[in-house]
Amino acid sequence: MNTLRVKLALLLVVAIVSVVFLLTLVLYYLLGPPPHAERAIDGLAQQVEMTLRLRRDGLEGVTLATEPAPGRQYERSAEAVRELLKARGLDLPVTISRDGEQAPLIVSVPIEDKGWLWMPTSGMPPQGPPWRALSRWLTVIAFGSAAVAVFAANRMVRPLVLLENAVASVGPDALLPELPERGPAEVRATAKALNTLSSRLKRAMESRMRLVAAAGHDMRTPITRMRLRAEFVEDEEERTRWLADLDELERIADSAIMLVREETGAAAPELIRLDKLVGDIAAELKDHNLDVGCVNLHEVTVCASRFKLNRALRNLMINAATHGVRARVSVDGVGKDMARIVIEDDGPGIPPDMIDQVFEPFFRADPARRQDIPGAGLGLTIARELVQRAGGNISIANRPDGGLVQIVELPRAEDAAAPN
Repeated sequence: MNTLRVKLALLLVVAIVSVVFLLTLVLYYLLGPPPHAERAIDGLAQQVEMTLRLRRDGLEGVTLATEPAPGRQYERSAEAVRELLKARGLDLPVTISRDGEQAPLIVSVPIEDKGWLWMPTSGMPPQGPPWRALSRWLTVIAFGSAAVAVFAANRMVRPLVLLENAVASVGPDALLPELPERGPAEVRATAKALNTLSSRLKRAMESRMRLVAAAGHDMRTPITRMRLRAEFVEDEEERTRWLADLDELERIADSAIMLVREETGAAAPELIRLDKLVGDIAAELKDHNLDVGCVNLHEVTVCASRFKLNRALRNLMINAATHGVRARVSVDGVGKDMARIVIEDDGPGIPPDMIDQVFEPFFRADPARRQDIPGAGLGLTIARELVQRAGGNISIANRPDGGLVQIVELPRAEDAAAPN
């Protein structure tokens, strides 16, 4: 309900109904009730007067009742008839009633002390402001104006709907799909502006990727020359430090190139048994003497690139097993739509003021960038990039009792077609 389309439609409906209501009231109070209403009541009064005179002259053939006619009483109409009769010199407690919706109106007139004369008559016009008729009239106007308002609101917010759909269709690569440039001038201008923005973003991202890849590739040649020179350093301790620094530079260059490949790669997605994939990765890491254990591996299927998802989960498990001493991994489902991988460790965690920076390239929780544990600081960056391209998300938080918890959520796929 809290959308611009609904608000515009409600505004138009309220405006139309309010204008019609005010105009109807003004016309009613300026012109008064329809003239035929007074004529109908006056004719009824004349009919009562004539009947009384005929009765007093002794004409027979008129049946009298002992009481007024039963049924629903129309007091306002009866009061109008009594007022007109008073003006003609007859002060009579006339009543008007109807016994059933399909029955005719009955005017009951007392004949001295002989009884009541029932006089069927045609329908009486409404007396006073016709609120019921006015409410029905406004109801019809409201429904009609609602249809017009909804149509007008849809036309008015079409450019905004185009923007909404464009933003919703942004892919994992953060680029907008090309929009058709057709429709009204405003819609065409909006589509053209979005297409121009998307084209500029794409060129900027491609330029950035080429720059990173070129820098990582060009670093290899001087690193190789420096490694050869370091081998000739006579001091063994100094030579070891030089070679360690060169190893770090080489890892950074390789990771930068790998990051570009992952962002620009387009491997075809496939159905993957997530519990089996996690179990295979954990077994492989155990063979490399990393403490990784699996708990609660429930059968869940996702659709993603096997190679990329394998690399992302492998990076996260290695991060937990190396920095967090040991890793515990579980797989389960979140409702019918999402699959979840939870990776917990027993490490020191990350300072709270730095937890939001963990996915930044080359981030290290240790400001001194110690090399006790090898790595270039791109593992989490690459993992998040790969998971987001699969339509998922990664979150990292400190556990209350120490260590980190890494949570990966991915869209679930149909289990029936999953491979074993």
